[in-house]
Amino acid sequence: MRRAFTLIEMMVSITILAIMMVYLYQSYASLNSSNTLLQRATDNIKEIELKKRVVFLDFSLALKSDAKGHLNILNQSAEEDVVVMQSSHSLHKRHNPYVGYLVKNKKLYRIESLKPLNRYPLGVESEFEADMLGEVKSFRVYKNKPKEDNASEAYLVHIDFEKEEDILLKVKMLNQ
Repeated sequence: MRRAFTLIEMMVSITILAIMMVYLYQSYASLNSSNTLLQRATDNIKEIELKKRVVFLDFSLALKSDAKGHLNILNQSAEEDVVVMQSSHSLHKRHNPYVGYLVKNKKLYRIESLKPLNRYPLGVESEFEADMLGEVKSFRVYKNKPKEDNASEAYLVHIDFEKEEDILLKVKMLNQ
């Protein structure tokens, strides 16, 4: 009756264990790279959705400020518009701030101010917080022409980012 393993039995079991460990390590490394890739994709989706939410809330909560309409669209070129409005949506905890969207050096900025943004280009006396939304190929805003007098205004916002998914939103004004 034998009470121990032979040297060959030990070497065979160690070899089998080593082969299993190599496959387990490869599976672990593959899982880590998949998780990293998934995390990056999830972060990109979160960033795009956050930008969509900010743009949607700014436009849908725009306040009626004058007889001309809720917001002013200043066409700068075939690819760029400047939009100025007063909105009840604020990223910087302000009450009914003036919000503007403008493209400078192929970067889209959202600016927020307590003072009206009356003209473009902005003067040196302008005080505002600026948030860069990303590099863009184009930023365009189109106003619909309501068929009825009591119909709510709607805008089509198209942001064509350089390296991200485009944003295309149709937004109805809530503060009519």
